[in-house]
Amino acid sequence: MRTDTRRDWKPARWLRILLPAVLLIIWFAAASFGGPTFGKLSSVSSNDQAAFLPASAESTEVNTWQQKFTDSKEIPAIVVIASKSALTPTQLADYQKLGTKLGSVQGVQTPVPPATSSVIGPIPSQDSKAVQFIVPVSDTENIKSVIADLRTIAGSANSASTAAYVTGPAGLTADLVNAFGGIDGILLLVAGGAVFLILLLVYRSIVLPFLVLFTSVFALSAAILLVYAFASWGWIKLSGQSQGILSILVIGAATDYSLLLVARFRESLHHVDSKWAAIARAWRAALEPIAASGATVIIALLCLLFSDLNSNKSLGPIAAIGIVFALLASLTLLPVLLVVFGRVAFWPFRPRLETDAEHSHRANTTSVHGLEGITGLWNKVGTLVSRRPRATWAISLIVLLACGSGLLQLQANGVPQSDVILTKSEAAAGQKVSAEHFPSGSGSPVVIVVDQAKAEATLRAVESSDGINSASIYAGNSRPGAQAAPLVKDSKVLINAVLSSQPDSQAAEQVVRTLRADLPATDPGVLVGGVSAIALDTNTTAQSDLTKIIPIVLLVILIILMLLLRSIVAPLLLIASVVVSYAAALGVSAIVFNHVFHFPGADAAVPLFGFVFLVALGVDYNIFLMTRVREESLRIGTRPGILRGLGMTGSVITSAGVVLAATFAALAVIPILFLAQIAFIVAFGVLLDTVIVRSLLVPAASYDIGRAIWWPSKLSREPVDGQLR
Repeated sequence: MRTDTRRDWKPARWLRILLPAVLLIIWFAAASFGGPTFGKLSSVSSNDQAAFLPASAESTEVNTWQQKFTDSKEIPAIVVIASKSALTPTQLADYQKLGTKLGSVQGVQTPVPPATSSVIGPIPSQDSKAVQFIVPVSDTENIKSVIADLRTIAGSANSASTAAYVTGPAGLTADLVNAFGGIDGILLLVAGGAVFLILLLVYRSIVLPFLVLFTSVFALSAAILLVYAFASWGWIKLSGQSQGILSILVIGAATDYSLLLVARFRESLHHVDSKWAAIARAWRAALEPIAASGATVIIALLCLLFSDLNSNKSLGPIAAIGIVFALLASLTLLPVLLVVFGRVAFWPFRPRLETDAEHSHRANTTSVHGLEGITGLWNKVGTLVSRRPRATWAISLIVLLACGSGLLQLQANGVPQSDVILTKSEAAAGQKVSAEHFPSGSGSPVVIVVDQAKAEATLRAVESSDGINSASIYAGNSRPGAQAAPLVKDSKVLINAVLSSQPDSQAAEQVVRTLRADLPATDPGVLVGGVSAIALDTNTTAQSDLTKIIPIVLLVILIILMLLLRSIVAPLLLIASVVVSYAAALGVSAIVFNHVFHFPGADAAVPLFGFVFLVALGVDYNIFLMTRVREESLRIGTRPGILRGLGMTGSVITSAGVVLAATFAALAVIPILFLAQIAFIVAFGVLLDTVIVRSLLVPAASYDIGRAIWWPSKLSREPVDGQLR
């Protein structure tokens, strides 16, 4: 019987009882407070695009000025009633009463005397086949219920020949909130179910999947508790997108780290009888790669703090908090659970303590040095790498570069807000109907802040601009057609310009660019904002962030890898591999988005988010691999160490990659274009990285380079056991 007791650790009985009890109490306390908080995250999150713009953006400055003019933060809802035939005077009179009912809904702005209603309308269309109401929604925190009430009232106008819709910015926001509703339950159920099934298939154990999921859920609960506190204190800005990504990232990362520890624990159980000795060995062996991987992801995510777009900047600390707790749970909670259950965790296939004869037989199952005891698929992969290393990495690289050619088809210039929701949206349908009868930009005008003395000249310039249907100087709460003096604040006035195109279209953004270029001729201090300007500034800032943050992330990860591997060549190889892998994933995604899913485009932030997740998480697997390779290289030499490291980590890294891909794929259950695209990019990219980059490209290239891969450390020039490797 093998009874290797080298460096074995068995604590005193009191410590074996006290340590697990204390850790379990701490994690149960975190989960008991954090779990119920999950449903409260929506109360401290915002999906308002303007809230995530930098303070320096021109549209942000315009928003600040608008607050001075309106003294409220209302969002306009547009109620459209369309008929198959011309509306009769009787119908128009009935719609006047409907407008009064719409204005009585709780959450709609209270009218300012002498006005009897804050609702503007009914406004008939030129073809007399539609009317619209502009309803200012003031209760933006409960916008979902306000829009629901408006739709109930507007629905009373539906008939065989007429159809009513509630659309506009408020309607689209409410539909967006509805689409994010699944984050509170469906997303976790799908992700958790996928992880459970994969673990069940990989380990063929009933107990172990529950222990790993238990660890992941507790990590998420603790992370949510801290994120909720930070968001409620105003330290971070939380959105539905970052909320969904937090959940998936924590579950995926905690599971990955757990799998690495579980693999080491299982390996140790074959060599020692004591479960305490086994967990001590496993913990020591897994600590460095898990801590290094977690630190790499955390620091890469915190690089998002350099972003100018607040939605990107806020995701950095939110996701980093999640990784911190995933790291802590896998290194504290899971070891306690594993030592409590011991070999029972792997039931019904419990790992047995090997005899000397079994160990000797397993160590001689192959003649390829470094693959002793490695059987099955990873023996074949290792044999391929050792016999044809250059051909293996060259073919792998060609495949990745071919996939990357699809990058030329990527259309990440932003999409109209009406296309953001992938399921049926009354607001999106209402926008299309409204555009058939009214100017497309009605209800969401371009807002121009101009000096009072130059207002008339600026107004004429705006009216003569291409893409503008009409323009007027803002006169406060006056009714349409009423004569009123312009409202003046600090010697400034507002000009509202109605666009001929949809306010969130690329044509509308081009109108904003033209106005910003031309209007300074009449007033050098003019500011152009509004819905279209917000979309333009968001896309411009996101594209700027991409070119700024990518080099920062690569440099930070390169430094971490150099410190971890005590090498320059290996980190450069790993960085190059994940960049090529990222380009390949994005290229294939672009082709799939355009020709399979027929998406209208992609959010400008998609390439940046895809880069941060794929590069950080892709490096994770390379860290798992190369730390084991270095450990084996110190013992048996570089080339045998590469094969040994590949064989010993093959199954666990592949399992981790499949788990992470499945958890990110679960994001697709939330019918939001951005999340669906991130789900595909990251899931496909992780699988590509796991199957090709980590299994073939990196091991084959490292094997071809040989011991120079560790340059300039001593390992690159000193023989092992008297032999050059």
